[in-house]
Amino acid sequence: MSEFSAPGVLSPVISDVWDRERSWTLGAYRDAGGYEGLAKAWSYGPGELTQLIKDSGLAGRGGAGFPTGLKWSFLPPPDGGPRYLVVNADESEPGTCKDVPALMGNPHALIEGMAICLLAVGGHHGFVYLRGEVVHVYRRLMAAVRQAREAGLIGKGMGPDGDYDIEITVHAGAGAYICGEETALLDSLEGRRGQPRLKPPFPAAEGLYARPTVINNVETISSVPGIVRNGVEWFHAMGTESAKGHGFFSLSGHVKNPGQYEAPLGITARTLLDLAGGIRPGHELKFWAVGGSSAPLFTPEQLDVPLDYNSVREAGSMLATRAIMVFDETVSVVRVISRWTDFYQHESCGKCTPCREGTYWMRQVVHRLEAGRGRPGDVDLLYEIASNIAGRSFCALGDAAATPVKSGIELFREEFEAGYTTPARELFPYEKTTLFSEVSAQ
Repeated sequence: MSEFSAPGVLSPVISDVWDRERSWTLGAYRDAGGYEGLAKAWSYGPGELTQLIKDSGLAGRGGAGFPTGLKWSFLPPPDGGPRYLVVNADESEPGTCKDVPALMGNPHALIEGMAICLLAVGGHHGFVYLRGEVVHVYRRLMAAVRQAREAGLIGKGMGPDGDYDIEITVHAGAGAYICGEETALLDSLEGRRGQPRLKPPFPAAEGLYARPTVINNVETISSVPGIVRNGVEWFHAMGTESAKGHGFFSLSGHVKNPGQYEAPLGITARTLLDLAGGIRPGHELKFWAVGGSSAPLFTPEQLDVPLDYNSVREAGSMLATRAIMVFDETVSVVRVISRWTDFYQHESCGKCTPCREGTYWMRQVVHRLEAGRGRPGDVDLLYEIASNIAGRSFCALGDAAATPVKSGIELFREEFEAGYTTPARELFPYEKTTLFSEVSAQ
């Protein structure tokens, strides 16, 4: 058994340089083997890099888990026109917090991965669509692109023959969650209002500026250099049969040591909790979100489910972005669902009726229940509204809004029904859930 695949062992790859002095600089990255993958990539023939990523089994780390090499292969044959790579760095979902620290600590992994991807698909221009609020990340990423260009790693006249151009543009979005949806992102990048496009055509055929486009998440592209540098077998030594490689697990909430844990896919939440020091002292786990706010909730019964795509799906949820939010017994599930519903209602782009109207009415009902002013039948009404949104919206935002509502009611119906008579604040005093306040009840 490889040291990487041993249960409970972390696998720092993208995060390996984070503890180095000025880890975000080109020098620190190259000292750790950075850009060796790009140097190796120039020797591959047409289609070979894409096949390598296919063979590796790298799945998209942005949530969907779609095979990365297969996505690259969907681009049509070259026709002499431009082909683009767009990196989705619009990390905005509650609880999801892996791409921003990855860009802060190791931006050159993304740049090297983008250059390799452009070589693989025959493109020359890559774009990073970054969440606009993170100005510090924007500045760091632009500085890293400049360093790579000044070092002759990207720019005009690259490659052994000096005949290949690789340009990277960093674009700051205006702060809309909907722009995390890939086609809404493309519209925003083109200067239009960010709203999902009707598919087909899919981005692989007509994406940015109506040209063939690959769209991948930050972590996905940042994982590519390691595969090219170290090989498929190295990548297969981590993870499970159905989910290869390493990934970030973002632990937040009522854990002793929240943070980013880069581990083999297939690790269990129980192991991650142990690594994080467990639940805060004096408390016990009540429920946890396995894939951010848009996936069905888990309870302590699922702590030993392997965190890979198939196992989590079979257990009734989605691995998604691996944003593990941990809640102890002091937390009102109604309040948590209420805050998430506020977010999705606010971030709905309004293009389709189920999402635009449904999120509004879910918000009204769940707020009544949280305040202890629920009307008879409100819990059933809330579940019905969520069911009428799920699977009927133009993009996945409607599903993301409806899923935690349905899951919360299915697991904690009595707590929702208590909202007919008693405010959630009385049942679960909010100051007891607080971690960083002088009034926190530890």
